[in-house]
Amino acid sequence: MAMSKVPNIKPGDLSSTKDIFVSAVRFAVSIEGPCLPFGDELRISAQEQIDFMLGEDGDTTIIISDSEVQSAVTMGVYNIIHSFETDLCSLLLDTSPEPEGVYDRIMKRVSDLEWMCNVLPKMDLMKNFVSNWAAVSSKILGIIEDKKLDHAMWGLKVKLIEVACKVLEAVGYGSVILPSPCRVQLLKTWFPYVRKMKPLLDSKAVEESGFPYKMSEDLCQAIEGAIVSLILTLPSNDQAEILADWIRSREIGYPDLSEAFEVWCYRTKSAKRRLVESLDGHSDTAEEPLSLILKY
Repeated sequence: MAMSKVPNIKPGDLSSTKDIFVSAVRFAVSIEGPCLPFGDELRISAQEQIDFMLGEDGDTTIIISDSEVQSAVTMGVYNIIHSFETDLCSLLLDTSPEPEGVYDRIMKRVSDLEWMCNVLPKMDLMKNFVSNWAAVSSKILGIIEDKKLDHAMWGLKVKLIEVACKVLEAVGYGSVILPSPCRVQLLKTWFPYVRKMKPLLDSKAVEESGFPYKMSEDLCQAIEGAIVSLILTLPSNDQAEILADWIRSREIGYPDLSEAFEVWCYRTKSAKRRLVESLDGHSDTAEEPLSLILKY
């Protein structure tokens, strides 16, 4: 089924379309487990089949709201993200600095994550991915920032930023709506990592001629835009805290939050008194971000 493109199905035969699509999803996200002797070829072909059906088959747009289809996709999202998390954990258990077998398996998982980020918006199911990703983000960064991996896995670190960018864009630009505390936590988790990795990757590129793992200009602009948009969706107090932290470390230079700062100042000008009153009952540390920002 997944090894070649199926022809267009007659409009009345939605059941067949649904069965094919669900089967393709199961193989695409490895819910069925490895399928010898095809291995990765079947998984990749199934992903291509889904891309084709979402782009070319009009019947697919009708059946993607079906409960069985959504259930298969939801299970697939969970399977990919948590399989990635499990494989990532195994990095710290291996004695070699960059175990080839584990690394290859993890990079395949990352490829699946990227594919999911491109497919799910077409099905209006990106929120499921974002929620699962946000839930494991702290653990993922806890592993990748372990001292053992300080000078290894550069390709994986860049790929993580690319996936995080897709998530930040989905939330920052409003295609996925999360509660305010979840948005704050997502930003506080990935913002420091991006801010740390950009100059680190740049310095590696200077030190090592031909160093291949860099954040492209497009990626840098995309993350910066997503972070600015996401900051502006947060409550004023959270914006103040994040912007104050950015001001303290402005010498890093990336990401540039000047636009978010200017918008925050404009909004705060007319509501300054109300904001100060809302902070009256907080501790000195809670008031610090506001007082620091207002100095500028």
